[in-house]
Amino acid sequence: MEKEENPNKENTELNKPDGTKIEPEVNTQDTDPKAEDDNNKTEEKTPDEKIFELEDKLARTFAEMENQRRRFEKEKEEAYEYGGFAFAKEALSLIDNLERSKQILENDETLKNSEALKKTLEHLDIIYKNLISIFAKNNIKPIESLNKKLNPNFHQAMMEVEDDLIEPGTIVQEIQKGFTIKDRLLRPALVGVSKRTTNKDKKDEENKENLEKK
Repeated sequence: MEKEENPNKENTELNKPDGTKIEPEVNTQDTDPKAEDDNNKTEEKTPDEKIFELEDKLARTFAEMENQRRRFEKEKEEAYEYGGFAFAKEALSLIDNLERSKQILENDETLKNSEALKKTLEHLDIIYKNLISIFAKNNIKPIESLNKKLNPNFHQAMMEVEDDLIEPGTIVQEIQKGFTIKDRLLRPALVGVSKRTTNKDKKDEENKENLEKK
């Protein structure tokens, strides 16, 4: 008796319309594990390269740490030396007020040539000198101005005074005293500087023109 085919049996074979079988696709990619290991080995760094890379990273880290240390030391030094900059600048108003008070008293007609004025001015001078001494101990020093050449780094010209006997640009008047703290400018000195008179300038120009004509 002929064996019947099971109708429920899955037919795993596929045929083309012409009846020929479709061959299953074969993966032609090389899956040789030895070849993959060889590729990985070529990408790995040698021990010498790894050591060089670590040394480079270590050197960069130490350099950055040293730079940070220097910046910290500089900031700490500046904070110590110039930490009172704002306070010192405000304290200069004490000297300004003392000088103004002295000028007001000296110009008061009712106090002129009086013993009271003389003693008051002496006390004001003592206070002024004490303040200057305290400032000097903290590296705050007045800027020398009178009879000096104008220096834009320390002086600020507020007016010009005509004077043919003094070289132009010479400080002949100090309106407000300037100060430095260590090597920094705390406040510029407000000054008046000399200049030649207008007639003198014209005369010099005329003399120059005459010499050129000759």
